[in-house]
Amino acid sequence: MSRRKTFVDAGVLIAAARGKADVATHAMRILDDPDREFVASPFLKLEVLPKAVCEKRQAEVEFYEKFFNAVTYWVHSVEETAKNAYTEACKFGLNAVDALHVAAAISAGAEELITTEKPEKSIHHVDSINILSIRPL
Repeated sequence: MSRRKTFVDAGVLIAAARGKADVATHAMRILDDPDREFVASPFLKLEVLPKAVCEKRQAEVEFYEKFFNAVTYWVHSVEETAKNAYTEACKFGLNAVDALHVAAAISAGAEELITTEKPEKSIHHVDSINILSIRPL
């Protein structure tokens, strides 16, 4: 049986790494799911890792590094991803980082993008990929 290709956004990683609130439990359930394989991009890594490094939050740095080392599919075409992100942003009213994540997930053939964004945020209008939120209602 093939595993589900999943892109998680920074909110999911941050929630899991910091372990606060119910959202952290949901995040860890996703990240520990043996039936998933993960997609990532340099944009996702840039969004979470440098600040943790700068602020010397070693446990958080190690958590992110473990995740990124386990990623199965890396999106490397920055220019193509940015071009596709622009299209997604214009179509759905996304902010730059959300658009980059959506475009990266699509280009890697991910089945879903999991986020901590609230349901009223524009990322939930995207119909190019299945968007799931782990934020409790």
